[in-house]
Amino acid sequence: MLVAMTTLTSSPAADVLARMQADVDQQREAMRARWENRQADQGRRPEPENWQTFFEEDAKDLYLAVRPETAKLLYILARTRHAKTVVEFGTSFGLSTLCLASAVRDNGGGRVIGTEFVESKAQTALASLAEAQLDDLVEIRLGDAMETLARDVPPNVDILFLDGAKHMYLDIVQLLEPRLAPGALVIADNSDSSPELLEYLRGNSGYLSSATQPSVEVAFRIG
Repeated sequence: MLVAMTTLTSSPAADVLARMQADVDQQREAMRARWENRQADQGRRPEPENWQTFFEEDAKDLYLAVRPETAKLLYILARTRHAKTVVEFGTSFGLSTLCLASAVRDNGGGRVIGTEFVESKAQTALASLAEAQLDDLVEIRLGDAMETLARDVPPNVDILFLDGAKHMYLDIVQLLEPRLAPGALVIADNSDSSPELLEYLRGNSGYLSSATQPSVEVAFRIG
């Protein structure tokens, strides 16, 4: 039987992805413990303005990665959309970036623009993407995404993937809306942590939006 292979399921990308997912599994308990410690120190759940501090200090050496089923979903959606231009808010160590870049490769090439606030994570992500032989498709912009994505974003963005600070989701969508192609997909991981985004996407006649997995929202840009 003929087995069809994709960049995502072939070496070297598949090998790098497997290693990254193993690292995520090992670090999940460390992440939970650090989050609980910060909650205990503050006596309550950290407020949105403190999340960035958590990411920069407590979690700067940990993966903040999508679940394996979400990683696969990103590849499927990008292939189905025939995505050539992808913007990712929140690269972390690049697991989701690898999946999106694999899809862009299999779509014939294009560009993935990632964003990351922590320089060490961006450097590690680029190293992993180079190992996966996908770095030629990816640019990771370091710093505040509201600044780095305010310039030099090409028109007709096919996919906007949100996986950074949840309180910034709506701001990022509104910032990039003029650059979204008709039929673009806006995909938000941990979307239940951004009720304002869900209200905007679900109540806006410019989108058709629905949860595809628990805490993963996918919106279709109409027009």
